[in-house]
Amino acid sequence: MEKRQIKGQKELREKVLDAGLCTNCGACLNLCPYHASYQDNMIIIDSCDREEGRCYAFCPRTYTDLQSLRQNLFNPDEFTPELGPFKGFYMTRAADPKVRRSAQHGGTVTALLSLALQEGLIDAAVIAEEGGTFLPAGFVAKTPLEVVQRARSKFVVSPNVAAFNQAAKSGSEKIGVVATPCQALALAKMRLKPFPQKDGNIDKLHLVIGLFCGWALSWRELKSLLKGKMGENSIIGLDIPPSKHHSLEIHTPNGIREIFLDEVLPAVRKACQYCYDMTAEFSDVSVGSARLPEGWEAARGWNQVIVRTRMGQELMDLARSRGLLEFRDMPEGNWEKLKNASVNKKRAAIQNLVQRSGSTQDLLYLDYQDPVLRTIMG
Repeated sequence: MEKRQIKGQKELREKVLDAGLCTNCGACLNLCPYHASYQDNMIIIDSCDREEGRCYAFCPRTYTDLQSLRQNLFNPDEFTPELGPFKGFYMTRAADPKVRRSAQHGGTVTALLSLALQEGLIDAAVIAEEGGTFLPAGFVAKTPLEVVQRARSKFVVSPNVAAFNQAAKSGSEKIGVVATPCQALALAKMRLKPFPQKDGNIDKLHLVIGLFCGWALSWRELKSLLKGKMGENSIIGLDIPPSKHHSLEIHTPNGIREIFLDEVLPAVRKACQYCYDMTAEFSDVSVGSARLPEGWEAARGWNQVIVRTRMGQELMDLARSRGLLEFRDMPEGNWEKLKNASVNKKRAAIQNLVQRSGSTQDLLYLDYQDPVLRTIMG
């Protein structure tokens, strides 16, 4: 495969920021004083003249050798082209009803993170907290209570990798991160240590819990949409039902209102159309909303979970043995449906990348010769 040179801030600005590919993952933040996150945007405060930089190397939208990441981080015998590394597929929810009530769906992420903190598997958990008016920020939780208090999904990206970078510099030694697919990819690129003499902090990463993600919303667009639809009404949370509902749910003290999805899609972050990963393949455990034959009202209380690594499997087994997670049989066909959804996202991303570059041999940040990508393309 082609190996490309690591470049610096100048090229990051040109190839990612100015090109509209930035996901605001936070990977380039808290490494140097030149970058900052402001109102859902990564901004450059001052220019840097380094020819090679970690900001460029870690970005999930600069050239990424997926094959090298797979070979270095996972068992090649436990790999599926559609969904990445795979050890097990489960349907779970938190056993504690209080955790479930505070969580977005089944509370599996909250239960696993809380357990990891309780057992000393990690001493800090990087999660997202609501920063006001649906603008989330990274938060470093040190206790299970802090995790529970910040449950629920945020539909705008929180720059959690920036919070990891800060936590690693501030004394935490065993860190867990809740990550979107782009953030999990950034952390995976960090694990390859392109600058060995400077990359020791990544050794403090002990757990990555990935989130299924079809797309994220632009903060400004979401804020404008909700203001126009809801006025000054109090909003408790948001949710996206299965695709057949074609809506965004707005949870208020007076019940649930719905916005037709066609009105929401223009608010999707433009960079998301180039994302190749739906299920956070570069994580230890990936968690998403469930699909059940009983329908959405039953499914919203459960999670689908893909275990990808030995660390992930040990944590799931421990949660089962302690009775912190409830398990139920996976409905027939769920694995195939998830594979199909993932493939559809991959193919759409490839098509958008080709349309953007004008060439099937230029996929911007992906290698068109990657064997898995070529399998997906057919």
